[in-house]
Amino acid sequence: MNISGQDFIYGCSAIGAGLAMIAGIGPGVGQGIAAGHGASAVGRNPGARSDITSTMLLGQAVAETTGLYGLVVAMILMFVKPFNS
Repeated sequence: MNISGQDFIYGCSAIGAGLAMIAGIGPGVGQGIAAGHGASAVGRNPGARSDITSTMLLGQAVAETTGLYGLVVAMILMFVKPFNS
């Protein structure tokens, strides 16, 4: 098996991209938990629905940035080939 240095870098880039996409698990779980707690809070106090919803959506938007950063890193690793001639 003859693997060149460039092939090794491509393989490591693919593995790194896969690991970077694991960053999408955290925001998914966090947003689900936030939505569940937001729904239960609205059920307990329907009068504060707009405040609860806006706070929940702001928190979910902040949590989503980590998933988007992981996606950007994965796309850079997959599509930017620094050693191509």
